[in-house]
This record gives sequence, C-alpha cells and structure tokens, in this order.
Amino acid sequence: MNRVVHPIEEESYRRLRARLDTSHFPPLTRAVVERVIHSAADLDYATDLVLDEADLEKAHAALHAGAPVVVDVEMVGAGITRRETVCRLKDAESGPGLTRSAHAIRLAYEQVGPGALWVIGNAPTALEELLTLDARPALVIGLPVGFVGAVESKAALRESGLPAVSNVSEKGGSAVAAAALNALLYHPTSAEEKL
Repeated sequence: MNRVVHPIEEESYRRLRARLDTSHFPPLTRAVVERVIHSAADLDYATDLVLDEADLEKAHAALHAGAPVVVDVEMVGAGITRRETVCRLKDAESGPGLTRSAHAIRLAYEQVGPGALWVIGNAPTALEELLTLDARPALVIGLPVGFVGAVESKAALRESGLPAVSNVSEKGGSAVAAAALNALLYHPTSAEEKL
C-alpha cells in the first residue's frame, strides 16, 4: 500500500538531506532518524536518538503483521496515521503513588497484553510504569519530553534491555514519538519492495 508523498514533504526531506548526511544509517534507522528530525526541524536528533536496526526490523515486522499500537496520550495517537491506536488515559485515575498516565498504561496492558508497540511521547511516569510490567513489547518508543523525569525514564528504558527507540536529552514529545512510529509504518515491507 504505497503512500502518496506531498511535494512539500519531498522538498523538506531534500533540504534535510542537504544539511545532514544520513546515508550511512541502515534503512530503518535512517527512516526513523529522518522522520523524527523532519517532525521537529531539529538536526540534533541525529546524535541524540538511541536505536538499534535489529530491534527496528523485528518491530517493523510485528507492526506490519498487525501488532497493537499503544500510546500514552491522544495527541500521540492523533499523529500516527494509517493505524488505530489504544489510549486508555480517559479511563485512568490517579491515586496514591500512581499518576493518571501510569494507570492508563496498566489499563492498556490489561487490554492488549504482550507483543504491542508502545509509543510514549508525553509522560515519563507512563514509561516508568511500562518498565514495571511484563509487557514483552515488540518495541518501546520512549520519547517523553520534560525537565522532570524524562531523561531518567529514558535511561531506565535503555538499561532495561527492551527493544527501544529513545533519546538522551530532555527533548521529545508527542510529535517526535508519533514520527518514529510512522517511519516504521511508512517503510515498505519486503513484499512491497518487490512490487
């Protein structure tokens, strides 16, 4: 299912590549790095992102085989095109030692079980909660933004050994998290490449 790319997007990528050589990245890494940079107009993501091609290959296969996609907030879900997402934030409640975002992650896990792709772009506490579950994710896109807890939650994600896309700095957010997932959605499968 080929995606029609708007001329403005084509020109944006042309300009991005004129300013930054991404040709040395493996295919899926390049797709994620470029789409994240494109979403934020921030070339620094080329050195800030932490990702692994083998993890991306497995996640790409799972995504195109229909694995569920869970998001921490509706804004991330709104940015993910061509795929339904699960967001349980409206159903969640905060309590002692539990943020609403963390509770939403628990609810989502109860709904989807293991093997999902998790896209967290807003709440560090959502990412922290995910790491306490036995979610066995296909991939965790952990790009929460902020000065409180974001860096620490992303470091914990990398230390967990789970397949992940994260970054080192405080930067992140809904747009870049959605962009990382969209890069995998838009990248053709081997069957589509043969067409």
